[in-house]
Amino acid sequence: MSQTYSAVIRKSEGWWIGCIKEVRGVNAQAHTREELLEDLKSALAEMIELNTEDALLTMEGQYEEVSVSA
Repeated sequence: MSQTYSAVIRKSEGWWIGCIKEVRGVNAQAHTREELLEDLKSALAEMIELNTEDALLTMEGQYEEVSVSA
């Protein structure tokens, strides 16, 4: 299942900086807008993978995985 997230970005003193609004800790900076968006996409994928691993490690025994919409 694919999810869409919002990147909040701006140019500041020659750098592009940004974060993913919905996921704390996903931040990046780059020299170009395109590089920034690629870096944010990569950081988001890594954070989702880490969060998934952490969630599954906390489960003991059998568990159920269900989809939840906000």
